[in-house]
Amino acid sequence: MEDLREKLIKKFKLEDIEVCDTFFKRLRGLMFFKPKNIALVLNKETRYKASIHMFFVFFPIDVYWLDSSLNIVEKRRCKPFSMATPKKKAKYIVELKI
Repeated sequence: MEDLREKLIKKFKLEDIEVCDTFFKRLRGLMFFKPKNIALVLNKETRYKASIHMFFVFFPIDVYWLDSSLNIVEKRRCKPFSMATPKKKAKYIVELKI
C-alpha cells in the first residue's frame, strides 16, 4: 500500500494521505474526524460499492473516484450529511479536505 500512497501523493500534490484498506477503516472514513486526506481502497472496480455517505462528516470535501490505473473517472464536491454514487466504476475513492 505504500506504493499506492506515494502515487496518490504525487498525483494530487499532497503532503500526506491515509490509505484505508480494511472494511472498518473504509466504514469509518472521515466520520467524527477533523479534515484530512484519505484514500479508500475497494476490493474490486465497482459502481455501487463506490458510493459514499457524508453522515457525521461536518465539513465539505472533494471526492475523486479512480479506476484501477488511477485515472480519475469522476470528481464531485460533497457537502456534509449527503450521499454520492459515481456514474462509472471505481477501484479507489480519494477524499480530500478543501
